Amino acid sequence: MRRVINKLGATLSASLTLMLGLCATIVVFIATSHLEDDAVSLDFDRRAALRTFTVQRGLEEAVQVLSTINHFYATVGDPTRQQFRNFTEPLLERYPYVRAFAVHRFVADDDRQVFEALRQGIAPDFQITTLADGKQERAPQRPFYLVVDYIEPISSNRSALGLDMSANQTFRQALETALASGRPASTLPIRLVQLGADERGLLLLQPVYRGGIQPNNVDERRAIMIGDTAAVLQVTELVSKILDGAGLLGDEQIGLRIFVGPQADESSLVYRHDSAMVQSHAQLATLGNLFREPSSIMTSFDIAGQTWHVEISTPPRSVFSDHYGSLLILLAGIISSLLGAAYLRALALRSDRVQRLVEEKTAELRHTNALLSDDIKARRLAERALQLRHQAIEASANAIIILSAQEPDYPIEYVNPAFGRITGYSPAEAMGRSIRFLEGRDSDPGGFEAVWNAMREQREYNVVLRNYHKDGSELWNDFYIAPVRDDNGAATHFVAALYDITSMKRYEAELEFQASRDTLTGLINRHMLRHHLDQAIGNAERQKQALWLVFVDLDRFKFVNDTLGHKAGDTLLRTVAGRLRAAVREADTVARLGGDEFIMILPEQDELTLDTRSLQRIMDAVAAPIALGGHTLFMTCSIGVACYPADGIDGETLIRHADIAMYRGKQTGRNNFQFYTPAMNEQALERLRIEADLRGALENNEFLLHYQPKVDLASGRVVGSEALIRWQHPQLGMVSPARFIGLAEETGLILPIGAWVLRTACVQCRRWQLGGHDDISVSVNLSVGQFLQKDLVTSIAEVLEDTGLPPASLELELTESLMMTDVEHAIGILGGLKELGVRLSIDDFGTGYSSLAYLKRFPIDVLKIDRSFVRDITIDADDAAITASIISLARHLKLRVIAEGVETDEQLDYLRHYGCDEIQGYLFSPPVPAEKFEQLLRQERAVV
Repeated sequence: MRRVINKLGATLSASLTLMLGLCATIVVFIATSHLEDDAVSLDFDRRAALRTFTVQRGLEEAVQVLSTINHFYATVGDPTRQQFRNFTEPLLERYPYVRAFAVHRFVADDDRQVFEALRQGIAPDFQITTLADGKQERAPQRPFYLVVDYIEPISSNRSALGLDMSANQTFRQALETALASGRPASTLPIRLVQLGADERGLLLLQPVYRGGIQPNNVDERRAIMIGDTAAVLQVTELVSKILDGAGLLGDEQIGLRIFVGPQADESSLVYRHDSAMVQSHAQLATLGNLFREPSSIMTSFDIAGQTWHVEISTPPRSVFSDHYGSLLILLAGIISSLLGAAYLRALALRSDRVQRLVEEKTAELRHTNALLSDDIKARRLAERALQLRHQAIEASANAIIILSAQEPDYPIEYVNPAFGRITGYSPAEAMGRSIRFLEGRDSDPGGFEAVWNAMREQREYNVVLRNYHKDGSELWNDFYIAPVRDDNGAATHFVAALYDITSMKRYEAELEFQASRDTLTGLINRHMLRHHLDQAIGNAERQKQALWLVFVDLDRFKFVNDTLGHKAGDTLLRTVAGRLRAAVREADTVARLGGDEFIMILPEQDELTLDTRSLQRIMDAVAAPIALGGHTLFMTCSIGVACYPADGIDGETLIRHADIAMYRGKQTGRNNFQFYTPAMNEQALERLRIEADLRGALENNEFLLHYQPKVDLASGRVVGSEALIRWQHPQLGMVSPARFIGLAEETGLILPIGAWVLRTACVQCRRWQLGGHDDISVSVNLSVGQFLQKDLVTSIAEVLEDTGLPPASLELELTESLMMTDVEHAIGILGGLKELGVRLSIDDFGTGYSSLAYLKRFPIDVLKIDRSFVRDITIDADDAAITASIISLARHLKLRVIAEGVETDEQLDYLRHYGCDEIQGYLFSPPVPAEKFEQLLRQERAVV
């Protein structure tokens, strides 16, 4: 009876233990299964993104190398075939997925025979052909042909030489797209003569323009286009080589389909790579829920005007292949539950079980003793094999590393001699450490994390890492790691191979820098500016924010080049570039457009619009003194500002409008900033018209001089005049100097115009003197261009000699900012002028930034108070104080002082009270022609 009760109790305990164990196992199994599903999904997303990025990057490199070929062809002009071959050969080796590089040239029908005859000297059977119904034949007569004139490599593409592409609608659509955008464009997949009948290819096109320049609008580009450069791509081969170069082609678990065109359908399919199990999909589907549905991701991107669609997929996978862990947990839980239940019953049978185990172990020992001699022989053979492998590893040129599989550090247990040569660390320094000791402060943490994930998952992995040599230098390496498993399949160690690719990375970085950076200043260049501007516009559009484009142009930069030389000019540009970079935020972009022109991209941040103080900070940074070769320069700049989207929604428009605003700033006196307004477009058109007419104005005798009297306050008599130029335009009438003087300075016409003004004014003044007005003088304004002439003093001396005007009767007016640009140079020129005996005057005094230390060194005779101070001296205490100070300063320096812009009696009284010597202004007389000025002299009009 007791035996029955004990047996029932043992059975009940075992059943309860089994039920509790199974419930816990099921809960853990479900939770682990969800985690495994998430891991599979994330891994697929990562692998899909990697392939899409690799394909896109390869295509972008093809577009970039086409731009390199186009730039070469545009720069050389019309290279020889050997030059074209020499330039393209290394590019074809570097980018093996490019089938060929070609140049298409426009040939008129009238020139066809001559063109064919010239090319037959290179290829005896050369003729202009076309592709009709898949066959190549002589092209029919057309007004013009777009002929394949250059193609490399010629050996595998000879059939395309001379092929006329003008009738190919797909080709012409791509060429029109390139013309409209000003950037490379791609065709849709087309039939190429050098490929098989069932193969299709793509052509990347970029127009070539006469003279190597690219105009700003489509019509001008179409008018001077002479042909195009093209990169020939066989799509299947292209994608295969791109993926193969990245080591992604051999993955049989990933399916890849690529479409080119607006829609991703079978008609636009250009590449297909099915996974290993895609053919058995139908059979797998019959197994029902034992296999998952295939996963698929579709990604689209634009390359050279065409949309590429990349579809990444995986085949159906067994639910068991992705749930090893959860199934193992389920199995282990069931077994543990069963064992726990069985344990209670096993107590009664323990003696029998022990006996059975003893018998089994005894049999195993007998069998082991029988095989011992065989094991010894096998071990000797294994030792010899291990010794050979060790010697091979020691002799390897690549670094070989053996790591323990012990988490979390996976310490290093062995490194070969190559490791020390590559990294600089001896084996003793590496032993026992984590491989991450090679990681630097700015290494890619994601790369090492991926290696760590691979080791945790006990799988192979390959990645490019940036590490650091022992001496601190950068070390790029191609890192491959794989698990070493024991007989039971468990990973006990990891073996890693490290291949040094530092030199290759440096070369790639140098090429990238040269392609995107201005070599003089280090700022991004015009080409990369387009890319940054497009990105900034995209970000502004997505975030619904404004974007400011600032166009900076240095004032009178030509002065530095002409006086100090181009080397000093280069130093100045580098200094200004550094100041501009420091004057803006880290997130802002500064680029050099060319010459002395800079572009700044200022995105809106923290809901703040552009502050004019930011523009003033930029101007102040440029205006700070610059020491060059013993000279101290004070540069200024003119700034134009355009805003996205108010002033334009694309980069070209924003740059053009900012340029227009900058020129408006130059017209209003330089050293200021202007915001673009639509009215400036009309002013720019008017500027073009005035510039064209200005070139013939001097020859057509359209200029004349007006003279404004200078009145001596002590005697009340007219003692001099200021010669002011006017332009009598045939259509526009009398044109103010404000509308054309700045333009004349920019175009260089100011030199002949200034020489005409000087000679005409001297002739007229001498006539007045001979007419009985012996003490009359004339003052003439000198422009920057005239001041920079090396023969300035000689030319003025010749004018005085030719006209007979006494030197003391000529007064030369120079602006304060002109002399302060290069003080030492200005002092030398002024000294030469003083030796002639002419009088020197500083015009617009008080508006610049001269100091008394420099002022006392200038051999000047007259200070001229700017009209901006005179205008408000009776109502503005500051202007009154400044005017009084200038008069007092002139007295102490023994200089005469003249005030311009005097229009009221109150202003006259104030100036007379403080001892001003002379005045000129509308109170006495506006500028008048020479005849009327002579009448004023005869009337002997006095100032009341």
